[in-house]
Amino acid sequence: MKTCVAYGFALTLAGALLSLSLFFLGFHSDADKVGTAQIISSVALFGITTIAIVLGIKARRAEVPGTEDFGYGRALGAGVTIGLFAALFNIVTNYFYLRIINPGFCDILVQAQIYKWEAAGMTAERIEQAEETMRKMLHPAIQGAFAFVGGLFFSTIISLIAAAWLKRPAAQEPLIGSG
Repeated sequence: MKTCVAYGFALTLAGALLSLSLFFLGFHSDADKVGTAQIISSVALFGITTIAIVLGIKARRAEVPGTEDFGYGRALGAGVTIGLFAALFNIVTNYFYLRIINPGFCDILVQAQIYKWEAAGMTAERIEQAEETMRKMLHPAIQGAFAFVGGLFFSTIISLIAAAWLKRPAAQEPLIGSG
């Protein structure tokens, strides 16, 4: 369990450092750069999550004696547990980021979306209605819930694939007296 917590925390820490990097590079303070930030973040988080889950499953497998089976179920369980802890820790870091570090980030996201709606020819009345709904959905508590569910979902998918390659059958004990 400690291994899964450690790798889940490392995954969250890496994601938080990515967000802070994008913030300090100005990607989270300009509506024109938000789209680029989302692409960078998505690609980087996919890689970070994959690496953390694979390394975490390998570390968990190394803790299990070679004579014991570390099958698909145990490998999957380790990966999902890492994802679960990462998603839980991410609720805290996400809330902290949106409330303390960059409280204006939601306004930037709304403005970026309004630009897209205007470019698509949406009427001002419809934009106003959609903006109201979007602002409700961007509340840090709601974002935390979405981040938890989304993080758990994607880490489970990655774990399903990684577990297929990282499972290990129990080592066969040599027969005594054969030979």
